[in-house]
Amino acid sequence: MSDEDTSKMVIICNHTEPKYIMPTMLLGASGVGLGDKVFLFFVPGGAPALVKGELEKIRDMKLKGLPDPVELFDTILAEGGKVIMCELALENKDIKREDIREGVDIMSAPSFLLDADGAGMTFTF
Repeated sequence: MSDEDTSKMVIICNHTEPKYIMPTMLLGASGVGLGDKVFLFFVPGGAPALVKGELEKIRDMKLKGLPDPVELFDTILAEGGKVIMCELALENKDIKREDIREGVDIMSAPSFLLDADGAGMTFTF
């Protein structure tokens, strides 16, 4: 499938509660499973969810009927999706680069918007 044939899906996450993180991860994993080019962008409000150990806390809640958020995250990356943290979150949320999950890119909002240009589907949680 060429880039012209691939749909882009953009999901923006601005919260850390499971009711926002789980749909972000579920739609992202579903999108890469369907062959979409998926971009998850965590603005400062949602960025703490990408700190090592935070998705595990959600997994440990054993949310009835929902898959493991760590497995969803890993699937998104393994299938070529991008998980991006807004660089403003580093200072705004006192997040250190070494504390961020492996595989997460750090990017400015304008750079993200350039990558996301032409997205056919956008979601915000």
